Amino acid sequence: MRTTGMKRSLAALAALAAVSGCTAHAGDARGKTPPPVRIEGSLGPAPTATGKGDDAKGGDGKGGGDKPSAAPAKKGGGPTAAPAEVLWSRGDRGDEVRRAQARLHQVAWLITPPTGTYDARTVEAVKGFQGKRGLPVTGELDAVTWQRLRRMTHEPADWELYPYGGQPAAKPDPRCMTGRVLCVSKTSRTLRWMIDGRTVSEMDVRFGSQYTPTREGVFSVNFKSRNHVSTIYHTSMPYAMFFSGGQAVHYSADFAARGYYGASHGCVNVRDEGKVAALFAQVRTGDKVVVYW
Repeated sequence: MRTTGMKRSLAALAALAAVSGCTAHAGDARGKTPPPVRIEGSLGPAPTATGKGDDAKGGDGKGGGDKPSAAPAKKGGGPTAAPAEVLWSRGDRGDEVRRAQARLHQVAWLITPPTGTYDARTVEAVKGFQGKRGLPVTGELDAVTWQRLRRMTHEPADWELYPYGGQPAAKPDPRCMTGRVLCVSKTSRTLRWMIDGRTVSEMDVRFGSQYTPTREGVFSVNFKSRNHVSTIYHTSMPYAMFFSGGQAVHYSADFAARGYYGASHGCVNVRDEGKVAALFAQVRTGDKVVVYW
């Protein structure tokens, strides 16, 4: 039996300061930059086969409930331990697999970012984790392995689940439903280009760090610069559409290369150069910009 679906929880980070001008922001000592401000978490407690304590909650959304492991009798009359319940294995797909991969990434057993598919690389990562800790080396993520992995890691934030983008776009803010709008969601880290309530295009975006947060609110495009160079950081900001002081929507080669393991100094970075080039050609000075949670 596989365990039931995992509940979602919320995690919050507060913005500390506002700046003008932006460019790529270096990560922490591990090369990672946490979310700029208040990224919504989506994780619940982990499933196990014990049916007891904190580790007994949650599941993988594949039906069935937690059940205690029964120890079958062995020859000679004494009980023997039953194999741990397998939660996920090669070929499985879904958000729960993505969360497990993010945790494996945290402990450096899975180098590639989460994909949501339990593939050959995930099998090898689990084998390595199991072997290092004296667990049966199966490559399957069973309840015992999962409990051990959970104790060594933290609940992944959204930026860890989708480090290179691809998350579903959030529902548009009501303020985006009229006129020509750059509708920017910090929750899903996406930008919708909307005209009279219709989505014309969508793209992945990232924001400033917690020390250089992207401002929230309703603004308007006041200046466009196709080949802009930051006067503060002296870095390239192609297809810049300024909306609040030195903060702009623009293409970022660093975002394209490093994903959410980096951050801007307040701008809205776009990962896809082709999409932002098309957006730049359509947006006019005076068009609305809405940055929201």
